[in-house]
Amino acid sequence: MADSSTNIISPLMTYFAIIIAFAQKYDKKMGIGTLVSTMIPYSMFFLIGWTLMLIVWMLLGIELGPGAPIMYE
Repeated sequence: MADSSTNIISPLMTYFAIIIAFAQKYDKKMGIGTLVSTMIPYSMFFLIGWTLMLIVWMLLGIELGPGAPIMYE
């Protein structure tokens, strides 16, 4: 959950260099900081969205998979 929301702002992401190259095609001043600061609102949106989905999932008591409950008692 947390990893998927922060992948878009991590310079270690596999396609980060390619994304910067494409962004610089349209904005010559685009750099790592500019790209990360542009993507932070999306990252926060995903983190809040995933958290809300997890809360709803747990409140409904839905299993993670066949015979795999969320909490083992």
